[in-house]
Amino acid sequence: MLKISEVAAEKAKEILKAEGKEGWGLRIFIHGSGCCGPSYGMDIDENAADGDQTVETNGLKVFCDNEAFASLSDKEMDFIRTEQGEGFVINNLGGAAPSCGSGCSGCED
Repeated sequence: MLKISEVAAEKAKEILKAEGKEGWGLRIFIHGSGCCGPSYGMDIDENAADGDQTVETNGLKVFCDNEAFASLSDKEMDFIRTEQGEGFVINNLGGAAPSCGSGCSGCED
């Protein structure tokens, strides 16, 4: 099941409040796929859709369809700040990082 770090939950709630959408949640969806697995997108959503899975941590709701939910097993949504910027990331908690063997670059979760 998707885990949500405390930092990510607090930052997301801060963003929702700034947007005037307190109590809403985030939707994570699959946004294409490459040699190293799915890429994810994120949006603000008021409610879960029919058939969605909902994960709630520290008062933040995250909605996913069944396909995205299954692919997020053993992953964690986190929020990071680096010299290059800041943003939400999906980290692999399941051990080994994905490997594609095709020589592609950027094969990180």
